[in-house]
Amino acid sequence: MTLWDETKSIPISRSMIWEAYKKVRANKGSAGIDSVSMEEYDANRRKYLYKLWNRMASGSYFPPPVKEVEIPKKDGKVRRLGIPTISDRVAQMVIKMYIEPRFESIFSQNSYGYRPNRNAHQALAKVREQTRKTDWVIDLDIKGFFDNISHEKLMLAVEKHVTERWVKLYLKRWLAAPVLTKSGELIVKQGKGTPQGGVISPLLANLFLHYGFDKWLEKTDSTVHFTRYADDVIVHCRSKQRAEQILGLINERMHNIDLELHPKKTKIVYCKDYRRKEKYPVVKFDFLGYSFQPRTTKSKKNKGLFLGFDCAISISSSKRIADKHGELQVEKMTFKSVVGIAQRLNPMIRGWIQYYGKYRISSLHRIFRLLNQRLVRWARKRYKRYKTSLKRAYKWLARVQEQYPYLFYHWQLGFLY
Repeated sequence: MTLWDETKSIPISRSMIWEAYKKVRANKGSAGIDSVSMEEYDANRRKYLYKLWNRMASGSYFPPPVKEVEIPKKDGKVRRLGIPTISDRVAQMVIKMYIEPRFESIFSQNSYGYRPNRNAHQALAKVREQTRKTDWVIDLDIKGFFDNISHEKLMLAVEKHVTERWVKLYLKRWLAAPVLTKSGELIVKQGKGTPQGGVISPLLANLFLHYGFDKWLEKTDSTVHFTRYADDVIVHCRSKQRAEQILGLINERMHNIDLELHPKKTKIVYCKDYRRKEKYPVVKFDFLGYSFQPRTTKSKKNKGLFLGFDCAISISSSKRIADKHGELQVEKMTFKSVVGIAQRLNPMIRGWIQYYGKYRISSLHRIFRLLNQRLVRWARKRYKRYKTSLKRAYKWLARVQEQYPYLFYHWQLGFLY
């Protein structure tokens, strides 16, 4: 890259822009309101990055509106994400990389979402560990969390750790950036909300909940354990009475920070198993795509069966994967051979198994049995000799599985017909 003049009023160097760009490029992602794709941006990156650096380093950078996209939720509603332009993602990444280390130094060990070297599997492992130690769980759902974060209270938290005026200037501009809806309406923020989809949003959300929830709960009752992944929170309590007390206190706390718990989705759960036999109507909760509930478990000592409390892929996650198969219309794919289908599906199959197969991988059998059935339907459409005989089509699948056991990623792990 050509050397740029770095005698600017704000200490943002060209190397900071370049490092941020490399991270944004690695994350891929779609175009913002300017419709500039990553491929187009990469082809003209010198022009785009110089312009961005010049504006950021002089304090004259203003983020463009965020493009709104809708993602279906498991309850039938939609989650609205805000997609910034690629240049704006780079700008946000510059600030994120600059301030994240100081935030990381104060964040709770019980927080796992969108943090370096922390992931969902670690959060799930912690919840599994705690449900074996404590009998009761509070499954918290914060209503419209990202849409309702108070800008004023968030900036108070920022002030504790950020002294640089130029950093706070840019954070305020991103918080105030309008959203361009699908209908073309430009919505201006009214002092609250940070769009999901932005690079800086998860870090700011973690800071808000660090003071709004994590630190507060640790001070309120140090004996109560919790696990938080972004705005998904599981709180562990030793008794039903304590769970009810803590839930009441959390309700008050949420009100004090201008948030609200979802009245229908927030619940107290009893971790029922062979030892814990109280009668209570709610014995199941979902967390990060897994369902925790009483399950038949094999003993490691005597290989007998007992009732444990553990997690496996949730029904809604299974349905989402099955719906994806339907959306892809596997049986109508126009590849000349099944090899083409395998190449198309394997990256997705690998991702599903690596995430949902971490615990109780056997729970994925039904999903992949349905996928195998779609392959049979594809063969019946593709080859005349199988059109009139379902039995022969299944024999074809068995033959392919025997001859090419590593063709599909799920076959390699024994998910055969």
